[in-house]
Amino acid sequence: MRKNPLLQVLILPFSLVPYICGGTFFADQAKALPGQSTEEVGAWIQAHPTLRPNSNEQFFIQKSDTAAQRFTFQASVFAPGKVEFIQDRSHIRSERLSMYDAINGMSFERLQESLRVVYGVDIYQDFKRAQVVYEYPTQSTVNSARFAKTPILEALQGELRLGDRYAYWVEIAQPKNGKAFTGQMTVLLKSDLDKLKAQLQKR
Repeated sequence: MRKNPLLQVLILPFSLVPYICGGTFFADQAKALPGQSTEEVGAWIQAHPTLRPNSNEQFFIQKSDTAAQRFTFQASVFAPGKVEFIQDRSHIRSERLSMYDAINGMSFERLQESLRVVYGVDIYQDFKRAQVVYEYPTQSTVNSARFAKTPILEALQGELRLGDRYAYWVEIAQPKNGKAFTGQMTVLLKSDLDKLKAQLQKR
Protein backbone atom coordinates (compact mmCIF):
# COMPACT_ATOMS: atom_id res chain seq x y z
CA MET A 1 0.00 0.00 0.00
CA ARG A 2 1.34 3.43 -0.94
CA LYS A 3 1.89 5.58 2.14
CA ASN A 4 0.38 9.03 2.38
CA PRO A 5 3.14 11.67 1.89
CA LEU A 6 2.16 13.58 5.02
CA LEU A 7 2.28 10.41 7.11
CA GLN A 8 5.77 9.87 5.75
CA VAL A 9 6.65 13.25 7.26
CA LEU A 10 5.37 11.84 10.55
CA ILE A 11 7.17 8.52 10.32
CA LEU A 12 10.62 9.52 9.13
CA PRO A 13 13.11 11.57 11.15
CA PHE A 14 12.96 15.29 10.39
CA SER A 15 16.40 15.20 8.76
CA LEU A 16 14.93 13.14 5.91
CA VAL A 17 11.86 15.31 5.32
CA PRO A 18 13.42 17.51 2.57
CA TYR A 19 13.93 14.41 0.42
CA ILE A 20 10.23 13.60 0.66
CA CYS A 21 8.74 17.06 0.39
CA GLY A 22 11.11 18.74 -2.01
CA GLY A 23 10.21 19.41 -5.61
CA THR A 24 7.09 20.74 -7.24
CA PHE A 25 4.52 18.18 -6.03
CA PHE A 26 3.71 20.20 -2.92
CA ALA A 27 4.22 23.64 -4.45
CA ASP A 28 1.34 26.11 -4.46
CA GLN A 29 -0.96 23.79 -2.54
CA ALA A 30 -3.01 26.47 -0.79
CA LYS A 31 -6.27 26.98 -2.64
CA ALA A 32 -8.63 27.38 0.31
CA LEU A 33 -7.92 28.97 3.67
CA PRO A 34 -9.73 30.60 6.62
CA GLY A 35 -12.04 33.34 5.42
CA GLN A 36 -13.23 31.40 2.41
CA SER A 37 -16.57 29.66 2.07
CA THR A 38 -17.22 26.16 3.36
CA GLU A 39 -17.91 25.10 -0.23
CA GLU A 40 -14.51 26.33 -1.43
CA VAL A 41 -12.63 24.78 1.46
CA GLY A 42 -14.57 21.52 1.19
CA ALA A 43 -13.76 21.21 -2.52
CA TRP A 44 -10.08 21.97 -1.84
CA ILE A 45 -9.90 19.28 0.84
CA GLN A 46 -11.53 16.68 -1.40
CA ALA A 47 -9.06 17.41 -4.22
CA HIS A 48 -5.96 17.72 -2.02
CA PRO A 49 -3.32 15.13 -3.07
CA THR A 50 -1.90 14.84 0.44
CA LEU A 51 -4.99 15.03 2.63
CA ARG A 52 -6.84 12.54 0.41
CA PRO A 53 -9.98 12.23 2.57
CA ASN A 54 -12.08 9.09 2.70
CA SER A 55 -15.56 9.14 1.17
CA ASN A 56 -17.15 9.83 4.58
CA GLU A 57 -14.73 12.62 5.54
CA GLN A 58 -15.43 16.27 4.77
CA PHE A 59 -13.90 18.84 7.14
CA PHE A 60 -12.25 16.45 9.60
CA ILE A 61 -9.57 14.15 8.18
CA GLN A 62 -7.77 11.39 10.11
CA LYS A 63 -4.71 9.46 8.94
CA SER A 64 -2.85 6.70 10.75
CA ASP A 65 -0.36 4.07 9.62
CA THR A 66 0.17 2.70 13.13
CA ALA A 67 -1.36 3.24 16.56
CA ALA A 68 1.78 5.16 17.49
CA GLN A 69 1.47 7.72 14.70
CA ARG A 70 -1.57 9.80 13.82
CA PHE A 71 -2.39 12.92 11.83
CA THR A 72 -5.63 14.92 11.76
CA PHE A 73 -6.73 17.94 9.76
CA GLN A 74 -9.79 19.96 10.72
CA ALA A 75 -11.39 22.98 9.07
CA SER A 76 -13.87 24.77 11.31
CA VAL A 77 -16.40 27.58 11.12
CA PHE A 78 -15.39 28.43 14.71
CA ALA A 79 -12.40 30.43 15.83
CA PRO A 80 -9.83 28.42 17.81
CA GLY A 81 -10.13 28.38 21.59
CA LYS A 82 -13.36 28.53 23.54
CA VAL A 83 -16.34 27.73 21.32
CA GLU A 84 -18.85 30.55 21.11
CA PHE A 85 -22.17 30.88 19.32
CA ILE A 86 -21.88 32.26 15.81
CA GLN A 87 -24.47 33.17 13.21
CA ASP A 88 -22.29 32.87 10.12
CA ARG A 89 -21.52 29.21 9.50
CA SER A 90 -20.88 29.64 5.80
CA HIS A 91 -17.18 30.53 6.10
CA ILE A 92 -14.20 28.69 7.57
CA ARG A 93 -12.42 30.58 10.36
CA SER A 94 -9.64 28.17 11.33
CA GLU A 95 -7.78 25.12 10.04
CA ARG A 96 -5.77 22.86 12.35
CA LEU A 97 -3.10 20.22 11.77
CA SER A 98 -2.63 17.87 14.73
CA MET A 99 0.05 15.20 14.95
CA TYR A 100 0.97 12.42 17.36
CA ASP A 101 4.21 10.47 16.94
CA ALA A 102 5.30 8.19 19.78
CA ILE A 103 8.20 6.86 17.68
CA ASN A 104 10.08 9.95 16.48
CA GLY A 105 8.58 12.53 18.80
CA MET A 106 7.22 15.94 17.89
CA SER A 107 8.82 19.38 17.48
CA PHE A 108 8.00 22.88 16.28
CA GLU A 109 10.14 22.22 13.21
CA ARG A 110 8.09 19.19 12.16
CA LEU A 111 4.85 21.12 12.58
CA GLN A 112 6.24 23.90 10.41
CA GLU A 113 7.25 21.39 7.76
CA SER A 114 3.76 19.91 7.78
CA LEU A 115 2.39 23.43 7.25
CA ARG A 116 4.57 23.66 4.14
CA VAL A 117 3.47 20.23 2.92
CA VAL A 118 -0.23 21.02 3.20
CA TYR A 119 -0.31 24.70 2.19
CA GLY A 120 2.76 25.26 0.07
CA VAL A 121 5.61 27.74 0.13
CA ASP A 122 3.61 31.00 0.27
CA ILE A 123 1.85 30.19 3.55
CA TYR A 124 5.00 28.63 4.97
CA GLN A 125 6.93 31.83 4.26
CA ASP A 126 4.13 33.95 5.71
CA PHE A 127 4.47 31.90 8.91
CA LYS A 128 8.27 32.20 8.97
CA ARG A 129 8.09 35.99 8.53
CA ALA A 130 5.28 36.38 11.06
CA GLN A 131 5.84 38.28 14.30
CA VAL A 132 5.70 36.29 17.54
CA VAL A 133 3.11 38.10 19.68
CA TYR A 134 2.82 35.64 22.57
CA GLU A 135 4.86 32.73 23.92
CA TYR A 136 4.07 30.30 26.74
CA PRO A 137 4.40 28.96 29.31
CA THR A 138 5.35 32.07 31.22
CA GLN A 139 7.18 31.67 34.50
CA SER A 140 4.00 32.48 36.41
CA THR A 141 2.19 29.69 34.55
CA VAL A 142 4.97 27.25 35.39
CA ASN A 143 4.87 28.24 39.06
CA SER A 144 1.07 27.96 39.21
CA ALA A 145 1.11 24.57 37.48
CA ARG A 146 3.70 23.22 39.89
CA PHE A 147 1.78 24.51 42.89
CA ALA A 148 -1.48 23.03 41.60
CA LYS A 149 0.29 19.81 40.54
CA THR A 150 -1.00 20.08 36.98
CA PRO A 151 2.04 19.05 34.90
CA ILE A 152 0.15 19.25 31.60
CA LEU A 153 -0.09 23.05 31.87
CA GLU A 154 3.63 23.22 32.53
CA ALA A 155 4.30 20.91 29.59
CA LEU A 156 2.35 22.93 27.01
CA GLN A 157 4.71 25.09 24.97
CA GLY A 158 3.47 27.33 22.21
CA GLU A 159 3.38 30.63 20.48
CA LEU A 160 1.07 32.89 18.53
CA ARG A 161 2.32 34.58 15.38
CA LEU A 162 0.87 37.40 13.31
CA GLY A 163 1.68 37.22 9.62
CA ASP A 164 0.78 39.41 6.67
CA ARG A 165 -1.96 37.03 5.54
CA TYR A 166 -2.94 34.96 8.59
CA ALA A 167 -2.30 34.37 12.25
CA TYR A 168 -0.80 31.11 13.49
CA TRP A 169 -0.95 29.10 16.69
CA VAL A 170 1.63 26.36 17.19
CA GLU A 171 1.80 24.17 20.30
CA ILE A 172 3.51 20.99 21.53
CA ALA A 173 3.24 19.10 24.81
CA GLN A 174 6.82 18.93 26.08
CA PRO A 175 7.20 16.98 29.36
CA LYS A 176 9.79 18.14 31.86
CA ASN A 177 11.62 14.86 31.34
CA GLY A 178 11.39 13.18 27.97
CA LYS A 179 10.38 14.22 24.47
CA ALA A 180 7.17 15.64 23.08
CA PHE A 181 4.83 13.29 21.25
CA THR A 182 1.93 15.57 20.29
CA GLY A 183 1.57 18.95 18.63
CA GLN A 184 -0.74 21.14 16.60
CA MET A 185 -0.51 23.99 14.10
CA THR A 186 -3.55 26.20 13.53
CA VAL A 187 -4.06 28.76 10.77
CA LEU A 188 -6.60 31.39 11.79
CA LEU A 189 -7.98 34.76 10.81
CA LYS A 190 -5.97 37.71 12.06
CA SER A 191 -9.15 39.19 13.53
CA ASP A 192 -9.44 36.20 15.91
CA LEU A 193 -5.91 36.46 17.25
CA ASP A 194 -6.52 38.82 20.18
CA LYS A 195 -9.37 36.70 21.55
CA LEU A 196 -7.26 33.55 21.39
CA LYS A 197 -4.34 35.31 23.05
CA ALA A 198 -6.56 36.45 25.93
CA GLN A 199 -7.88 32.93 26.42
CA LEU A 200 -4.41 31.38 26.43
CA GLN A 201 -3.21 33.95 28.96
CA LYS A 202 -6.02 32.90 31.33
CA ARG A 203 -5.59 29.15 30.78
